[in-house]
Amino acid sequence: MNALTKLTQRPPALLSTILIAALLTAGGSALAEKHKPVTIVPPDAKFHGKTYSQWAAKFWQWMMALPLEGHPIIDDPNFDFTAAQSGKVWYWAAPDGPLTRTFTMPEGTALFLTIRDVETSTLEDPPFFGATEAEQRAISKWFADRIVSVECQIDGVNVDNIRDYRFSTRQFQFTAPTPWIFAPIGGTGTAVGDGYFLMLLLPKGRHTIHYSGTYRFAPGEFFDNTEVVELPHEATIEITVSKRRHDDNDNDNDNDDDENQHGNK
Repeated sequence: MNALTKLTQRPPALLSTILIAALLTAGGSALAEKHKPVTIVPPDAKFHGKTYSQWAAKFWQWMMALPLEGHPIIDDPNFDFTAAQSGKVWYWAAPDGPLTRTFTMPEGTALFLTIRDVETSTLEDPPFFGATEAEQRAISKWFADRIVSVECQIDGVNVDNIRDYRFSTRQFQFTAPTPWIFAPIGGTGTAVGDGYFLMLLLPKGRHTIHYSGTYRFAPGEFFDNTEVVELPHEATIEITVSKRRHDDNDNDNDNDDDENQHGNK
């Protein structure tokens, strides 16, 4: 991968920046858009009043509430990424891949990128069932501890400190339809999530994100496996950020209330 610039040292301000000269082709000639930063919210910062842990919980609430038809983690060539999105933050989810997805999102909207993650809830079968917050947290941590080879490149630039972006959620409440993405019967349950996430602010133009992460289980850790088992995840996202639509609703998914989250990180 040809890196155009290194990830900058994080300043004391709210946001850290990857400075990227994005080459756009217009009329057969390449035009460089200079000083158009891709911004990554630092791991210890808040975005619209929420921490990464809180945004991760909201991601899971969004993802587990979606119907099976058109669900983002189902590999369907007719999938419409924009169909279930609204507000100032859009959420990314995808099947294991490798795959490439292309979509357009409005300028000024953040992308909450999920790289490799796991959750444990009261509505799933073992090994992802946990009756209490402590059980949910322990199981999710056990799986997340086995995520290796986590990588992300944005417009050809490596996110070198990607390991700093692992977060566990508070216990949160969610409602799932019947059937839902992880079980045949839905309902209202509680869960705890753990994994790797990036909150991205993308300037107007075209961007390419490539990321990967692998679960690696030692012998005896994964359904009595006798050899090392690896479950890779890899995806490429081709995004066009366009002028914001006048009818975009900024209040659907970024409310500052967290009444459905419980406990401590």
